[in-house]
Amino acid sequence: MRHVVIIGAGQAGSTLAAKLRELGFDGRVTLIGDEPHPPYQRPPLSKAYLTGKLAADRLALRGPSFYAERGIDLRLATKVTRISPAEKRIELGAESLAYDDFVLATGASPIRLPAHIGGSLANVFTLRTIADAEEITSHIGPGKRALIIGGGYIGLEVAAALSQTGVLVTLVELQERILCRVAAAETSAYFRSLHAERGVSLLEGVGLVSLEGEDRVRRARLSDGSCIDFDFVIVGIGVRPSVALAEAAGLAVENGVCVDAQGRTSETGIWAVGDCASFLWDGRRLRIESVPHAIDQAETVAANILGANRDYRPRPWFWSDQFDVKLQIAGLNSGYDRIVERKGAKPGACSYWYFAGDKLLAVDAINDARAYMTAKKLIDAGRSPSPLDVADGRFT
Repeated sequence: MRHVVIIGAGQAGSTLAAKLRELGFDGRVTLIGDEPHPPYQRPPLSKAYLTGKLAADRLALRGPSFYAERGIDLRLATKVTRISPAEKRIELGAESLAYDDFVLATGASPIRLPAHIGGSLANVFTLRTIADAEEITSHIGPGKRALIIGGGYIGLEVAAALSQTGVLVTLVELQERILCRVAAAETSAYFRSLHAERGVSLLEGVGLVSLEGEDRVRRARLSDGSCIDFDFVIVGIGVRPSVALAEAAGLAVENGVCVDAQGRTSETGIWAVGDCASFLWDGRRLRIESVPHAIDQAETVAANILGANRDYRPRPWFWSDQFDVKLQIAGLNSGYDRIVERKGAKPGACSYWYFAGDKLLAVDAINDARAYMTAKKLIDAGRSPSPLDVADGRFT
């Protein structure tokens, strides 16, 4: 009986397992996760979960009986220690499993601060798992002082969530502005004002020199010469794709596990999906870290495992919730040379449209679902409105 083994029980891995059954696959499916929890949503961890508005039991992607009912062997708290492509086997400590097709859905891991600047002190956290979030919530309380290192989306979402619980938040961003690597200056300015109005202290163009303390972190020394006391620190400086197993097995790795247009790695019978996989896009190796991408790519690869031979064509979209503001992003803004601002129909709503010449690349829609949906349809269809029409409101 044909056996598909999937390592990584997150959004991509669980989606792929479910899609195999939906498409009629009647062989064995084994889904392996290194956490003790059944597959769950990660995005709420930096948002509603930290504020207490979402309970842990509502994070699950599927009901408790879903996997057993579909004959999916879900193995939790299990680590794969080795892949042997030549033998088509994987090792799980003392146990080994033979496979016909093997899927890497290992995701990504947060970048941590080096120990020599205090990164290993107690009360210094990253946020990727339920366990991480539970550790952080045990330190939350009115009047507590938190330092967030990194002004990307995760850092800003955590800042917003903590601020709403009464925590006094300072966020430090080394670059000259928050969201510097992922958004235009206009979007950065909007969220800078939003956070400042809600009491978050933003320090841009300021780096961390060291974290100090004996038993736990007590203070931070910053590049502007200041030294500030804190109760806990959250590090949000990005993630790295989890590729150690792939590298050890001799698979091609470049900004993630290299896959072709259909999701195959450099080894026959091994596939990769989600945050850990990189694919060619406009001549470069691209990884997309988002729930929609994980779902779409996993469903395509499931079909290809069963012989569909279908190329994956990403239609990127993302979102971020901060305070009472929803940012919706369609497309990829890499290479833009012009930003067009458009006011929304509701007070405070707006959108920023990214163009390269006359080509629409992406949009950041802030509390403006209509602009987001319009832009997404255009981008997915490869169509571009006139920048002038966008700016003056004639285009709808």
